[in-house]
Amino acid sequence: MTDGFRILDWHCTGLSGLDLLKSMRSGIGERVPVMFASADGGESNIVRALTAGADDFVTHPVRSAEFGARVEALLRRAYPANAAAITELGPYRFDSRQQSVTVRGQPVQLSGTQFRLALLFFSNIGRVLSRDHIFAMVWGREFRESTRTIDSHVSRLRLALSIEPINHFRLQPVYKSGYRLLHLYGDEQATQHMLEEEATA
Repeated sequence: MTDGFRILDWHCTGLSGLDLLKSMRSGIGERVPVMFASADGGESNIVRALTAGADDFVTHPVRSAEFGARVEALLRRAYPANAAAITELGPYRFDSRQQSVTVRGQPVQLSGTQFRLALLFFSNIGRVLSRDHIFAMVWGREFRESTRTIDSHVSRLRLALSIEPINHFRLQPVYKSGYRLLHLYGDEQATQHMLEEEATA
């Protein structure tokens, strides 16, 4: 479609959807939005595609107005025009225009989806974000898939960015709701107290 967006067929001749995504990512990188389109809209396929790094999944027949809106939403999230370019929070530095992040000065490779997810959390420190809200903001649609999609991405993001007390942040699951990013402010006693409360909750 354009150099900044790709649409793939989940059942491409000779390749599985995941193999196709991997091959495409090796050529265009992780930042370019990728949408799958397929007549097979089974939940397992959608979950596998989104977990593997696809940005959206639409099923045939595709309604033209909805399809156009999805594409525009993906492009807005991938290439924000008016967002503040640099966000620095503790050891984390986000560049929205380059979609890059460093931790203590070291670059960390994130997919476009992971970057949007990270920026969502770091822009809402202390707020409980429901899975519905996370899905709508990162993937651009209502939450209808298995919670494994979000939980898998959150788990990978936590590891990739070392979101842990040593870096003064904690990504906390909220029972029956979603997630909350906590800023620990370097207060070791407060951090230990919080962890003890969580362990006994």
